[in-house]
Amino acid sequence: MRLHRIIFLSCLAASAALAGCANVSPAQRGTLARPEMQFDFDAASAKMSEQTYASKEAASGGRVTGGGGCGCT
Repeated sequence: MRLHRIIFLSCLAASAALAGCANVSPAQRGTLARPEMQFDFDAASAKMSEQTYASKEAASGGRVTGGGGCGCT
């Protein structure tokens, strides 16, 4: 029973890892590189959100690193 669970979880992890892989043709790369396709395409809004988050966390860079305002990761 334990072996079946390990095999199942391994297959599940492998399928989740491979689901993010995609072949992108050179013609599509231009479209994907446009600023609108980025997560934070509005730089001013992203900077303002980051400043607000850092103020609430009482730590600089609290949005991009792990851990809380205590400095631990």
